[in-house]
Amino acid sequence: MPGSSQLKVAHLDADAFYVSIELLRHPELRGQPVVVAGTGPRAVVTTASYEARRYGVGSAMPAARARRLCPQAVFLPPDFTLYRETSRRMMDLVRSHVERVEVVGLDEAYLDLEGLFSPRAAMRRLLAEIRETVQLTCSVGIGPNKLVAKVASDAEKPAGFVVLTREQACERFGQSAPGLVPGIGPKTAQRLAEMGLTTLQALADAPERLLIERFGPNLGRELRRRGRFEHDGEVGQDRKVVSESRERTFDYDVRDFAQLCQSLELMATELCASLTAHGRQGRTIGIKVRLDDFSTVTRAHTLPEPTCDSARVTEVALRLLREYAPARPVRLLGVRVAGLASTDTQSVGESDPATRPEKDQLELPV
Repeated sequence: MPGSSQLKVAHLDADAFYVSIELLRHPELRGQPVVVAGTGPRAVVTTASYEARRYGVGSAMPAARARRLCPQAVFLPPDFTLYRETSRRMMDLVRSHVERVEVVGLDEAYLDLEGLFSPRAAMRRLLAEIRETVQLTCSVGIGPNKLVAKVASDAEKPAGFVVLTREQACERFGQSAPGLVPGIGPKTAQRLAEMGLTTLQALADAPERLLIERFGPNLGRELRRRGRFEHDGEVGQDRKVVSESRERTFDYDVRDFAQLCQSLELMATELCASLTAHGRQGRTIGIKVRLDDFSTVTRAHTLPEPTCDSARVTEVALRLLREYAPARPVRLLGVRVAGLASTDTQSVGESDPATRPEKDQLELPV
């Protein structure tokens, strides 16, 4: 087993986070395929229990397809207010055990383990406290860097506890597809496959010159490093929130301008309530409109002074919508407040994970 000096980073990931929270409210559903998804014809799966995943149901899949794959599944609507509150409680526990934490989603975070006397024991104590206090199970990966820790945490879900050196990660996952590694998306993986590089081992062994010729100097070198599980990024503090938004995909394309205005007003009210609760205000107010042909436009206006006042934000958002005057039916509508600062005019230094997607993988430089 690797020594403590090599165990610098942990990645903690709650198992089937949304479903697990729902099962606390509906214990009679334990052991059954459960899917958390919206109810409209365009709804997508938020997450699925491991029983449902065996039928091929996965996150971001259209809910209609999930119903075809697993007609016996129980479908529950999402309750994001409850999920955010549960996330806050869980992350408070994490911060009580580890000084430096980087939250990257409602259900996952990187932890800096340097300076801990026994990283393994510390993480097991944290997992036990989360299980006792929040009643959730988590998987943990521990390694010398964020890349190894992230892949290790996914390796033995649910309730996994995997500790690997960089060399052990190369050996264990060498025959896996490059897409296993965060930052190597489907398009990049396809381009690698066209070069005959279909495994991480093949990517790690590829001549750097070849990768640079195909992907450029920065991305080419970084891909090779990813194949070798090399990564220099440090665990950072929670990211600064610069904007917050609310948006809605309609069940059916909307032509009625009055209905669009009503939806925009409701979203602006909800958004401003969240900003007020977190002590934030911003100067730039924007809208997002996606039409039935999937073309998307944004419009924004910057105020002289920051605000989180619902009436002011609604007024500006509605004016932007009237000025744009969609010529086609609207598929999606959203409102955003950007340039956020705390209400005492100091910049916001701690990110609210609820304003980000559930998963946020490491990014490759471009």
